[in-house]
Amino acid sequence: MSVRSFVIVGASGIVGRQLVPALVDAGCRVVLIGRDTEKLKGIYPGADIGGYGDIGKTGGAGRTLLYLATINNDQDADYETFRAVNVDLALATRDQAAASGMDRLVYFSSTHALDEANQSAYARSKRAAVELLGQNAPIDTRILYLPAVTGDALSGRLAALNRLPGFVSRPLLSVLKALKPTVTIPDIVAALLTLDDTREDALVVSTDQERNPFFVGLKWLMDFVSALAILLLLWWLMIAVWVVIKAQSPGPGIFCQTRIGRHGKPFTCYKFRTMYTSAPNVATHQVPISAVTPLGGFLRKSKIDELPQVFNILANQMSLVGPRPCLPSQTELIAERQARNVLSIKPGITGLAQVNDIDMSDPVRLANWDERYLKLRSLLFDIKLIIQTGLGRGRGDKVRLDQA
Repeated sequence: MSVRSFVIVGASGIVGRQLVPALVDAGCRVVLIGRDTEKLKGIYPGADIGGYGDIGKTGGAGRTLLYLATINNDQDADYETFRAVNVDLALATRDQAAASGMDRLVYFSSTHALDEANQSAYARSKRAAVELLGQNAPIDTRILYLPAVTGDALSGRLAALNRLPGFVSRPLLSVLKALKPTVTIPDIVAALLTLDDTREDALVVSTDQERNPFFVGLKWLMDFVSALAILLLLWWLMIAVWVVIKAQSPGPGIFCQTRIGRHGKPFTCYKFRTMYTSAPNVATHQVPISAVTPLGGFLRKSKIDELPQVFNILANQMSLVGPRPCLPSQTELIAERQARNVLSIKPGITGLAQVNDIDMSDPVRLANWDERYLKLRSLLFDIKLIIQTGLGRGRGDKVRLDQA
């Protein structure tokens, strides 16, 4: 097996100081590039070190260049200062890497940059870099979006935990991880070593929340309490809607349909019936608008049709937030979700794709957004998506606009 080789720019930062030894321990060869070579030699005695002008001399030693250099979001600087390092230097470094014959550039960004509402100089500069790096790229360019990195030393807002004893900091960190996504150094190393097996140009790399018992327990508790509260507070509305549906058109008030759940297991999903009983049993985007009852249009737009799914939550088949469950016949979507490990979590009543108006008509795009949710999920992120859903963001699953 050939030795993996990396040329690393920005290895003197807190992430680099943990990533470099982890890559060496994984059997990789590393070449370190920086402005202050003496500083790098002090941090990494005996390492292969050079300045930016030496990048062209390392083409044979490192086929992949890792761009870790950055001005972080906790630093007080104007946009041009952020752009100089996060954008301009990144582009110049990429061109040097391409000229030296390297095969790939991996640009380290942050999940902060995925939020378009984040208009900080840091997030804007990271978004600008991704956009420009993707334009006529002379070499294979990958983007790694990282949340807060946790390891032997914590950075950013988590740095305060470094001063606490381990028996205090470890459980506290687990609770904080349940609130916000994080990533460990081994997770980053695993992502770098499997880039050849990944077809995506942009990847969110994070630690699976299923490994955090605080997240698993608190998410289940939030689902259960919320479903029970909805049932106790809105039982009268559910009965009223059921009666009106029955009165308006022939057929049951509750629509029962087999959907694909966690680990690919089928379950019966409940919804208020919004279509005539003659509607075909296919994905919603394949159903003509003429199949929707007059009341059904309102129920779908207001998302009241989803209320019976509280019973699915109480049965531990669904969550408040997660990928929308699909039909067994949607084999392409199931395969795409399986490939991205999306089926490892429970489906949800609402989700990241839904609030961004992405339905099941494009299986690959939907699976990509489902995977993004999988990597970004946390209790605070779930609450944000629930609030966005309550405020009417996202129009739900769309039907065909033709009448046929």
